[in-house]
Amino acid sequence: MKNTKSQFIRQYVRASKSPWDDCSTILLLADVVDEQAMELNFNKYIYLHRDSVGKILGISISNSMLEKNPSFENRYLEGHDMTLFLLIYVEQITQFCELFSEEFQQIFMQTPTTFFAAAENDWVDIIDNA
Repeated sequence: MKNTKSQFIRQYVRASKSPWDDCSTILLLADVVDEQAMELNFNKYIYLHRDSVGKILGISISNSMLEKNPSFENRYLEGHDMTLFLLIYVEQITQFCELFSEEFQQIFMQTPTTFFAAAENDWVDIIDNA
């Protein structure tokens, strides 16, 4: 992995604005302006928030995504709401994470396609059994 600053995973250097005691985020979705230069636009985004040992605390979504999904009450989601929101966007998330496939595999030990295919099955079970 290159020593350049990652857009995919970010460890905080100051306190987060999220409601959790989180230490890092993983960017699951953003608009790609220029794939070659890896230029991103953050009008639409999903961040996965993690604590100091990597435990998933929840996701934060952009205000534009919240507006498109008015059944969700705020931009910080956890539990059932987080799972449901991720299911809605799983295909877009998979495609986006493929752009960061090397970093993704270093974190999750699978390709984004393999990981999210398995996760989608689990998430559907969670929603169906809720």
